[in-house]
Amino acid sequence: MTARVLVVDDVEANVRLLEAKLTLEYYDVLTAYDGQSALDIAGEERPDIILLDVMMPGMDGFETCRRLKSDPVTRHIPVILVTALDGREDKMRGLESGADDFVTKPIDDVILFARVKSLVRLKSVMDELREREESGRRFGVDTDGAGRLRGSGGRVLVVDDNALQAGKMVEQLSGEHRPVHEADPAAALIAARGPVDLMIVNITSESFDGLRFVAQARSTEASRRTPILAVVDPHDRPRLVKALELGVNDILPKPVDPDELDARARSQIKRKRYADFLKQKLDYSLEMAVTDALTGLHNRRYMAGQLQALVGRAGQGGDEVAVLVMDIDHFKAVNDGFGHDAGDEVLREFAVRLATNVRAIDLPCRLGGEEFVVVMPGATLEAATRVADRIRRDVAQQPFPIMGGAESLTITVSVGVAASLGTGDTPDALLKRADEGVYEAKARGRNQVIARAA
Repeated sequence: MTARVLVVDDVEANVRLLEAKLTLEYYDVLTAYDGQSALDIAGEERPDIILLDVMMPGMDGFETCRRLKSDPVTRHIPVILVTALDGREDKMRGLESGADDFVTKPIDDVILFARVKSLVRLKSVMDELREREESGRRFGVDTDGAGRLRGSGGRVLVVDDNALQAGKMVEQLSGEHRPVHEADPAAALIAARGPVDLMIVNITSESFDGLRFVAQARSTEASRRTPILAVVDPHDRPRLVKALELGVNDILPKPVDPDELDARARSQIKRKRYADFLKQKLDYSLEMAVTDALTGLHNRRYMAGQLQALVGRAGQGGDEVAVLVMDIDHFKAVNDGFGHDAGDEVLREFAVRLATNVRAIDLPCRLGGEEFVVVMPGATLEAATRVADRIRRDVAQQPFPIMGGAESLTITVSVGVAASLGTGDTPDALLKRADEGVYEAKARGRNQVIARAA
């Protein structure tokens, strides 16, 4: 796979050497000798990948990378930082500035080309999605995905037979994400069919072939586009290169550094969510039929269809289903006191907190106004009540930013909980019981969860 590569370095000899190596591999090479020139060329020529030296006078590689990633025109171009600095702090600065990977001098040609090929494959997919997004924009469809570019609250599947190493990664990730550990590769492949934002795979596992697992994940439709972060031995070059060739998105060297784990996971999850956002725009009319435009949650129409099916199965002896009905307390005062734009900001932030506090299989929905519903397949009344209280606490504990962050508001929510009763129960009856719980919670002073058993 060929591509256009922009090489940026203030030392002409370094530029010429990389240009020669890349040209021999049939890449089309552009060159720049400082950060500003790199920004100008990247904006005009739109290369497929950028090899960016860190140590440059004036604007260094870190600042150049930050500007590339903050510009809507160039933010999708993968950036590899080329540096003689191999310290942990410099890697962290690079990742935080938005770099997709590092290579250190002297450059290992095999590793460099493997990384370039891997990132070029990703870029080609992103370009196709962006073209379709642009088509939607020409028809007047709002396609701004900035509100969804959150790198936190990700669903992470850790596939590792090293219990100690996996436990440390899960503990580290738990502060920001929802990690799950699976030591059995067969079970992990099944789990990967669900809504997973990132897989972390120990390529050096002893009880199973980590490379084969990656190949199987990439050949399965459900997990083909899920980012994979490979834990590798940096000295095992053949295995590292093979992992990249099989489609691993990024490399995490052993021993795993906690801060680097956080930064790389956040970067991959953010990229995954942006790709998901673009994919949803491929059939915008279908999305709008089942999605609330303001919050991005499912809407009343989607909720009604799903709840009807789940309650029907529960009435025929299947798993029970629970619902949470919630109403933001004193929401009218927000609109009256700060305007409807501020009210929309509150609704969007509430939707994010709601979505990140429910299970992966749950269906968070917006009914309209300040009223939300979560449909919870297979959940008991007690389990649903625990989730409801977790949502209530998360909403109340952290103020909501409004007016672009200039102000903040303390928001609370009243929640009613109900579970299906089996034969004879209906979606309307189930929702009515939960709605009665909301009214009772408000009557008791708001910011409460009330469960209705019958």
